Amino acid sequence: MNERHNIYTPAARAGRQKEFAAMDNFIYEVPTRVYFGRDQLAYLGGELGRFGKNVLLCYGGGSIKRNGLYDKLAAQIKAAGLTPFELGGIDPNPRVSSVREGAALCRKHKIDVLLAAGGGSVIDCAKFIGAAAFYEGDAWEILTKKPRIDRCLPLVTVLTAAAAGSETDSFGVISNPDTNDKIGWGYSVMTPKVSFLDPSNTYTVNAFQTACGAADILSHIVEVYFAPGDTFYMLDAVMEGLMKTVVKFAPAALKNPTDYEARANLMWASSWAINGFISGGADHAWSCHPVEHELSAHYDIAHGAGLAVLTPRWMEYVLDEKTAPRFKRFGVNVFDLDPAVPAPTAAQAAIESLKEFLFTVCRLPANLTALNIDSSKFPVMAQKACRLGDLKYAYKPLAPRDVENILNMCL
Repeated sequence: MNERHNIYTPAARAGRQKEFAAMDNFIYEVPTRVYFGRDQLAYLGGELGRFGKNVLLCYGGGSIKRNGLYDKLAAQIKAAGLTPFELGGIDPNPRVSSVREGAALCRKHKIDVLLAAGGGSVIDCAKFIGAAAFYEGDAWEILTKKPRIDRCLPLVTVLTAAAAGSETDSFGVISNPDTNDKIGWGYSVMTPKVSFLDPSNTYTVNAFQTACGAADILSHIVEVYFAPGDTFYMLDAVMEGLMKTVVKFAPAALKNPTDYEARANLMWASSWAINGFISGGADHAWSCHPVEHELSAHYDIAHGAGLAVLTPRWMEYVLDEKTAPRFKRFGVNVFDLDPAVPAPTAAQAAIESLKEFLFTVCRLPANLTALNIDSSKFPVMAQKACRLGDLKYAYKPLAPRDVENILNMCL
């Protein structure tokens, strides 16, 4: 079963330190039924009806009402003879308070199926609502104590932003402002049953969020592409193709927000970047996401913006004679750099190409200072990023001091 929580659960944490070797055995399954393209919402009512009568519609700050999507969803629910209930106001970094509220609504109204209309934040929140509806303890315990979760309300999603990839995976990230924690975890039962991916629903995503989404997609792939051990040639080629897709179509979407081809390519790349396929059975820790989660937990910044600042600095920090050939391949196959250039020079050029894409082309903030973040909390964030011990098994092992060094490079 595909699990996205391998971000935080490398094999080493289970007491079985493992280095990924090419062609390892693995089981792969993405059980989500995807309706991709225009006018697919005609199937929404029928899909919801397969799971029951009472529907809880989850959404964010109200953009689906402004762009007309809310009315389309309501019409489909009504036409199918279903009973709607609502949970709006889910934050971009979804809070555990929304999970608690949603779970209470599910129990009160005997909800049969969840409908999440939004980006990754709304979908992540809905996943944990579905699990918390059957959990006897507090919803936050699902992320902190990580109990066995075997039941979850079925989830149907209508995606409105290409970024997190939550529409076809089993993982979610929830924040707790009371403790300055942002924790990711996942269970196979939380995987959406059906997802509707209409690129035109992302036309109204503004330039900043479109760029943040591109950075998020790239980072999901980078975390897997730069992994310890041997690699899988076919999956390397797939990852390079996905990254080239983002580099090609993000500028097009920024130039023309209603460019269907650009939005479609970004949307589908977002799903395939993190639905488990490119991992090929690998079980390793990610490097940048645990650190960025500390940034957004403490400062509530856009996840993609934090990743954009962190990723090239992490690359510079781990670049050495051993890793240079991999960075060279990244530069040659993603940014079309000259393959004749020696590895050390090509590796640095690859990192500079990524910086140019993120900061010049996508116009994302180039450092933490631009995000109003100083170094005062770096020691605390570094310790918390390493608290699970997973970063010891990342592409290059990272201790709290390493994380603090990388954060200082980002100022």
